[in-house]
Amino acid sequence: MQYGTGLPLSGGAYDPVMLRDFAQVLDGAGFDVLTSGGHLLSAEPGRFPANPIPTYSGSFYEPFVVYTYLAAVTTRLRFRPSILILPLFPTAVIAKQAAALALLSGGRFELGAGISWNTVEYTALNADFHTRGRRFDEQIEVLRLLWTGQPVTFEGRWHHFDAIGLGITPPHIPIWIGAGPDERQLRRIARVADGWLPMGDPSPVLPRLHELLREAGRDPATFGLTGRVTLSDEGVAAWVEQARRLASIGVTEITLGTPPALDRAASLARLIEGRRVLGEALG
Repeated sequence: MQYGTGLPLSGGAYDPVMLRDFAQVLDGAGFDVLTSGGHLLSAEPGRFPANPIPTYSGSFYEPFVVYTYLAAVTTRLRFRPSILILPLFPTAVIAKQAAALALLSGGRFELGAGISWNTVEYTALNADFHTRGRRFDEQIEVLRLLWTGQPVTFEGRWHHFDAIGLGITPPHIPIWIGAGPDERQLRRIARVADGWLPMGDPSPVLPRLHELLREAGRDPATFGLTGRVTLSDEGVAAWVEQARRLASIGVTEITLGTPPALDRAASLARLIEGRRVLGEALG
């Protein structure tokens, strides 16, 4: 089992000492993945009452800048935005940044990507909200072509490459897709993703996802899947119970979180305890 957690969203954002110390402690405690929210812009709390505030308002990090900094001061952590809203950005720019970071970090970068619901962020970046899904599909195809390091010739609806490429060849960059469980999303995930970052409990739709993976000629046993364990005040037994249930359905990576009432020091201490306890229980 792999274990991850996310960067703190508030209280000292972009503090280089805090970020360095946080990442180095996780690195030494056996964590495998460090994630971060992927929004570029932040709206005021309450702007979208139907959505949790942290999904649109917060100290969102610029992942390529922050992860490059943290890669230089760690040795084993992998880095993954969860999720980068890919249709907001030019594909070649993301391809080059991801490739450079993968090279500089020794292959420790993974792309977590999705399409988002946030219409105002799309409007602010002059990106078409209504075609985001189809554009996303084409972007994934183009990213993988560019990451071969070879000149790319490609004629699509949104991308036009005439024997041109990045000029660098990165190590393999896994693409994880963050999405809900509807049929269209599951089909996209089964077709093009290396792993799924589900929004909520994936259990009800896993049989369907496995069916779609097999239809695509892929082995569900080698497909990445994340699940979340909140290290609540209920204690160790509750944490282990959550983690064992996730392991039983085929989760390959557990993301650990802590209650929002904990301050940063207490949260970090609990993350370390949770990683130790679940490592002993699950391996």
